[in-house]
Amino acid sequence: MAMLLEPGMQGHRMGASGERCPTPSPPGSPGTPHDSCSIAPLTPSQSPRSEARSQQTASFAVVVAIDFGTTSSGYAFSFSSDPEAIHMMSFGYTARDYYHDLDPEEARDWLYFEKFKMKIHSTSDLTMKTELEAVNGKKMQALEVFAHALRFFKQHAVQELRDQCPSLPERDAVRWVITVPAIWKQPAKQFMREAAYKAGLVSPENPEQLLIALEPEAASIYCRKLRLHQLIDLSCKPPANGLAPDHAIDSSFRQAREQLRRSRHSRTFLVESGVGELWSEMQAGDRYIVADCGGGTVDLTVHQIEKPQGTLKELYKASGGPYGAVGVDLAFEKLLCHIFGEDFIATFKAKRPAAWVDLTIAFEARKRAAAPSRASPLNISLPFSFIDFYRKHRGQNVETALKKSNVNFVKWSSQGMLRMSSEAMSELFQPTISQIIKHIDDLLKKPEVQGIKFLFLVGGFAESAMLQRAVQAAFGSACRVIIPQDVGLTILKGAVLFGLDPTIVRVRRSPLTYGVGVLNKFVEGKHPREKLLVKEGKNWCTDIFEKFVSVDQSVALGEVVQRSYCPARPGQRKTIINIYCCATDDVVYITDPGVRKCGTISLELEALGDAGSPARGRREIRASMQFGDTEIKVTAMDIRTSKTVRATIDFLSN
Repeated sequence: MAMLLEPGMQGHRMGASGERCPTPSPPGSPGTPHDSCSIAPLTPSQSPRSEARSQQTASFAVVVAIDFGTTSSGYAFSFSSDPEAIHMMSFGYTARDYYHDLDPEEARDWLYFEKFKMKIHSTSDLTMKTELEAVNGKKMQALEVFAHALRFFKQHAVQELRDQCPSLPERDAVRWVITVPAIWKQPAKQFMREAAYKAGLVSPENPEQLLIALEPEAASIYCRKLRLHQLIDLSCKPPANGLAPDHAIDSSFRQAREQLRRSRHSRTFLVESGVGELWSEMQAGDRYIVADCGGGTVDLTVHQIEKPQGTLKELYKASGGPYGAVGVDLAFEKLLCHIFGEDFIATFKAKRPAAWVDLTIAFEARKRAAAPSRASPLNISLPFSFIDFYRKHRGQNVETALKKSNVNFVKWSSQGMLRMSSEAMSELFQPTISQIIKHIDDLLKKPEVQGIKFLFLVGGFAESAMLQRAVQAAFGSACRVIIPQDVGLTILKGAVLFGLDPTIVRVRRSPLTYGVGVLNKFVEGKHPREKLLVKEGKNWCTDIFEKFVSVDQSVALGEVVQRSYCPARPGQRKTIINIYCCATDDVVYITDPGVRKCGTISLELEALGDAGSPARGRREIRASMQFGDTEIKVTAMDIRTSKTVRATIDFLSN
């Protein structure tokens, strides 16, 4: 994803290459204690229990999904009256190309952001005020940049919908779906939701109008619909036509690329009303992996088919890492730093940002042409401004720098190009591809992930013949490696299907252990003395980690974890409960290593009793948390009045 903001922020162009104030406490509210350990739960049951989840009464005339990618993006929509037809609109490199065409002096005043989605994943202390840096070094709040991008998609999508359906109501008729990597943590998911609110996609008062879809899940949902002719099987098979296996594999790659090229010319896709042929052959309990290889991240999810209903069950928590196609770009930049100097490259990017974009465009084209069987070199054009800037900055030409660097397999062409051998290009791919192969291999060794029949390779990076060959060579003999013919659009189509039926994934796995800190009765010999708190003559143990859900625990859609809390003081109008998380299951105290505060639950309480006199008796607030959706959700009820209590969960305030 790339985006271009013009000076003064009056408009924006994008292509794919405020903060909302929390609701204040009511006037006169007493101070709110932020120490969750001052609250003891009334119902300390440990396991989630299933409740029939109330069906959403809102009906949406159309679902619009936005695949917010690191390097490329698009949107798609489907009318609920015709769910088998998915209408696509993808954006190539509009912002990048516009920036490329700007006058160099004018370009310095524009803010060009590229691949900024990765910042949300890599930032450990993500907040509403996190900043992004444009290629010219200037900074802006990330929330503003993401909101501008989403607003761009909304404007295009709404106009397209009006053209196709003039009678479509302005408000509440559209369900929006935004895709995110499955490995994103809760703060990043909430950040995308806040950006959508700021962009005007939906109102915070109607949160159910926006769904966050997990990218490999969306791909998995779409793969259920595929027919056999829409799949390319890369697995090892005995040659039936006398060709050597390598020739057969190369033929599959060529076939895949040709089908990918043809699929991009179509804007409307028809999907099966039921399930596709491959799915109809699969048995209940069959297991498969979806490897979503995108521009920034690689996401792995493991699903099991449930029949006869055809729903999906997650078998192992989502895993992955920053092993996307951007890794190849970074390897190329590292190569340039080795040849020309890290300080020079940094200066060139800051002083000649548009020319740097030119260089990345040239490399992107050559990167896509790389293939395992290619023997001829790949030429990468260096912009004249790069050559001229280097000569003025260093006092020598680029050819001299290349010779002094002693870089193997990279030569200088008299036409002003870096001439990279196929071995040199392969070396750029190798670190990233090795990480992907290792991660898939580690996943397949897990006890919970045995008997895998299929490995679906999806995402933009899955179009790379280099990656396809490596995955096929590593795993083709263990399971069938399958690539949908429209591999780059698989997630977007699946996100639309998810918006039409969010219940298709029935069971998910918790990525972390979540809980709160509470007081329990102090037990001599069991609890450490430093945790002892004497309160009103009673001995309490502080900092007890009370679990809501454990890491990798199966949580079904609709299951809730209920806890009841009693406000610390009569007349208290707001209670804030800290949420803690940990990557392990053996946690005892919120002060244990690896435990961190990750969010807060806020309960806003109505006044009870006569004005001026506190209500008598204990007040019980029952909070219900859902961990089976793509986002953690919370609702609450005042047991005494049976009224809903305004409850919010915040992962961005830390």
